[in-house]
Amino acid sequence: MPSKPKQPKRPQGKLQPSILLGLLLKTSYGYELIQNLQNFGFVEGEAPPGMIYRHLRQLEEQGLVSSNWETKGTGPAKRMYTITEEGKAVLAIWIDYMKKQATTLNEFIGAYKKFKKHDE
Repeated sequence: MPSKPKQPKRPQGKLQPSILLGLLLKTSYGYELIQNLQNFGFVEGEAPPGMIYRHLRQLEEQGLVSSNWETKGTGPAKRMYTITEEGKAVLAIWIDYMKKQATTLNEFIGAYKKFKKHDE
């Protein structure tokens, strides 16, 4: 079973689960995936293509995604990326981690609101 992800220290730390979720929702080529990543709220603006392609290569080396060249249709061939079963398992670990973080943040905010209510 994959190990638990370490706590991200910067926004790009959420790129791995964002890419995995993007590929869970739809098999995509790199540029399409880049355009869709900002929908998850962890990347402001358009994600830098070099960084995304670097992550895709790493995820493929780790066995979390696979790719193949799509040559049908007009235009140049596109490298299509798909999440693997192991990628789905790692994404599930990320989701559990994020749920715990969300719970902790909500408890923190609740404590603050309770204090503010008594302070007024």
